[in-house]
Amino acid sequence: MFSFFKKKPPAPAPAASPASPPTDAALQVDAPLSPPVAPSPAPPVEARSGWLGRLAQGLRKTGGSIATVFAGTRIDDALYEELESALLLADTGVAATEHLLADLKRRVKDSKATEPAAVRALLARSLTELLQPLERTLDIGAHTPTVIMVTGVNGAGKTTSIGKLTRHLPEADCKVLLAAADTFRAAAREQLAVWADRNRVEIVSQAGGDPAAVTFDAVTAGRARGCDVVIADTAGRLPTQTHLMEELKKIQRTIAKAQAGAPHEVLLVVDGNTGQNALAQVKAFDAALGLTGLIVTKLDGTAKGGVLAAIARWGTEHGRVVPVYFIGIGEKLEDLQPFNAQEFVRALLD
Repeated sequence: MFSFFKKKPPAPAPAASPASPPTDAALQVDAPLSPPVAPSPAPPVEARSGWLGRLAQGLRKTGGSIATVFAGTRIDDALYEELESALLLADTGVAATEHLLADLKRRVKDSKATEPAAVRALLARSLTELLQPLERTLDIGAHTPTVIMVTGVNGAGKTTSIGKLTRHLPEADCKVLLAAADTFRAAAREQLAVWADRNRVEIVSQAGGDPAAVTFDAVTAGRARGCDVVIADTAGRLPTQTHLMEELKKIQRTIAKAQAGAPHEVLLVVDGNTGQNALAQVKAFDAALGLTGLIVTKLDGTAKGGVLAAIARWGTEHGRVVPVYFIGIGEKLEDLQPFNAQEFVRALLD
């Protein structure tokens, strides 16, 4: 099975909880909702080749438009112009498109390629090299607990992605505690509680009140209970909602008070169908929080796929690469998989 996380080292003895003033939240620390029973065996995981096939199908719109560029028999200015249009329509963005075209022309000249099919292969190499800095494995176990703060706009698949991670973490022998920090939306708390129940993990939740207080008590409880991972599900918000972005910063500061150096991961979940708006979200949330990683979801819809190239090029230009830990193509547990640049390009262009 493809590895989701770096192997966890042997856990040290749990650190004592810091002395701190009580929070103003009347919190509820819940065990799994159902009576304790042995967890049922996980369903058989679909072969990764099958998952890649469905990824390729989801990216067919992009791949098909790029493939038509290489249907001719000549390598000329018209081919490069058509390729430029195809890349821009795929949401690759101006900066990444200019980089890919310049790099491709250099490769064509150096290799003395004479066939469009050969140019397509060179494009695949160029795109793979551009995306490879985004490829990184989520490191779990360097801290006890490892505190992960997850954010994103409404509808991006944030809570569902947390639920899927929560399924895979126990399989990696990690004890998980969830913090339902979206305190004002009952549906979000209920959805997270369902995932907690399904995956047999504990959850800290509260109806109303201060989301920062919920995260503080969750991290404190995670330390006291010897948890390996604490995941905070924050409320969805647009990066233009200044007061809500300030609330995110407050949550981040509160987590640091509960555990020095935390949060260890700040993940943004972005919808792959939103095109260049996804890059705008990365820029805004990174400026506010200092992102450590991304989860790109819904690549099985009308996603064009090129936005990953735009994110990679932005990171390279600014010396601030934010890795894509996982990409998702559906609702099933196995539909969230680690990002692999070479596999992604193969699904996109083959």
